[in-house]
Amino acid sequence: MKRFGVLAAAAVIGGMACAPAMAADAVKIGMITTLSGGGASLGIDIRDGFELALKQKGGKLGGVATELQVVDDARKVENAKQIATRMIKRDDVDVVTGIVWSNLAMAVVPSVTRAGKFYISPNAGPSALAGKNCDANYFNVAWQNDNLHEGMGQYVTDQGFKSVYLMAPNYPAGKDALAGFKRFYKGKVAGEVYTKLGQVDYAAEIANLRAASPDAVFFFLPGGMGINFVKQYAQSGLTKDVPLFGPAFSFDEGILKAVGDSAIGTFNTSQYSHDLDNAENKAFVKAFMDAYGRKPSLYASQGYDAALLLDSAIAKVGGNVGDADAFRAALKAADFKSVRGAFKFGSNHHPIQDIYVRKVVKEGDGVTNQLVGKVFTAHADAYAKECKM
Repeated sequence: MKRFGVLAAAAVIGGMACAPAMAADAVKIGMITTLSGGGASLGIDIRDGFELALKQKGGKLGGVATELQVVDDARKVENAKQIATRMIKRDDVDVVTGIVWSNLAMAVVPSVTRAGKFYISPNAGPSALAGKNCDANYFNVAWQNDNLHEGMGQYVTDQGFKSVYLMAPNYPAGKDALAGFKRFYKGKVAGEVYTKLGQVDYAAEIANLRAASPDAVFFFLPGGMGINFVKQYAQSGLTKDVPLFGPAFSFDEGILKAVGDSAIGTFNTSQYSHDLDNAENKAFVKAFMDAYGRKPSLYASQGYDAALLLDSAIAKVGGNVGDADAFRAALKAADFKSVRGAFKFGSNHHPIQDIYVRKVVKEGDGVTNQLVGKVFTAHADAYAKECKM
């Protein structure tokens, strides 16, 4: 498959890279995601999962010729805003998707929906967009930011930990993360720290953590931030006495490959795992590994499911995505088989789904996630009651 560089784009139709000029009836999808710089692996996984589904469908979603334009935002808000404006005004896309980071989503999604376009989130799910700033044309196929952290708050409580130190980056998803954890954790918060987004050195935070003497640590540091923290935490010697817990964002397969044995024995929560026992997931994992030579992460599964959601909705409207009411209803129906199992949308267009606990274990020369059990069944987010659609 074609790979895209910074601010580069390509049109994909019928599984082939094409010139930008497309048939008038083609469905146009604009993907804004992070393909370079910090956190690029997340955007790459989302793109690869989406492209895999599109390729499997013969370059057509819902049986309709599909133009996919992929552009790198390099994790910069201004880039994302400019790309979205160009996609809406010049390219007249029907659907926008792909954003990894909540601060970028907050800057882009309202402008997309105000323009009468649809946004399908394959990742970021900030609380504002799930609650008071929800929109009829905004759907999140991944989760609401708090969900996986809520699951770990419940799991850590169930395991009897009485004092937990909390850490997350200082941006919307970081604040949602710790709010979600505290919503279900019933013990004492030994400390609550917000780090700089993109931070790589955690020596000061680890020293303060040690001084607080908690029973456990819950952290949310996605991408390279998580890689650095887990390595430095293991090097500090704290792992044996103060276990680490976190969401899957800090323990996806790409991160584990970089972290290695330092992550063994840690626990994380996810709505997806490569070892989920259902037919759709088994087929997806095999196809993804055949195509890319690596296990799919939750980000890859979310990109894949975003494409499947669009495939189901476009088919329901016979390709007429211009009929906004019908297309919206078709998206809401979520009539597709998710690789994560049971899936449906709540009243605020965010998932109602199961949340699992995974443990990092040794596998051959590396490490991987292994399902431990389910912590929530058909879990909905806490902000739907604030959404007035």
